[in-house]
Amino acid sequence: RWGMQKFEAHIQGSKPVVVDFFAEWCGPCKLMPPVLQEVKRRTGERVTVLKMDIDKNPGYSRLYNILAVPTLIIFKEGHIIWRKNGVSSPHEIMEHLTSIMP
Repeated sequence: RWGMQKFEAHIQGSKPVVVDFFAEWCGPCKLMPPVLQEVKRRTGERVTVLKMDIDKNPGYSRLYNILAVPTLIIFKEGHIIWRKNGVSSPHEIMEHLTSIMP
C-alpha cells in the first residue's frame, strides 16, 4: 500500500508522473504493463510511472473519481494534465508527456 505522503510527494513534484489505476481482476489492465514499460524506456528518469491497485487503495479511487479500470492519469506539480479510461498506447501517452518532460 502507498503511504498518502509518499504518493502526494510524487504527484506534487516537477517530474511528470503517470499513474495506472488498475485491479487484479481486470482483464484489460493486464495489457498495460508492457505499455508502461515502453513509456519508461522512452522517458528514463524524466518521468515516474506508478501503479495503483484500486482495491488496496480505495481512498485514491474516490479522490480521483476512478469509475473504470484501467484509468491512466498524468500528474505534474499536483495537477492532472491528462486522464483516460481504458487501454492506452505508448504513442498516445508520449503525446501528452513530451511537452511537459524536463
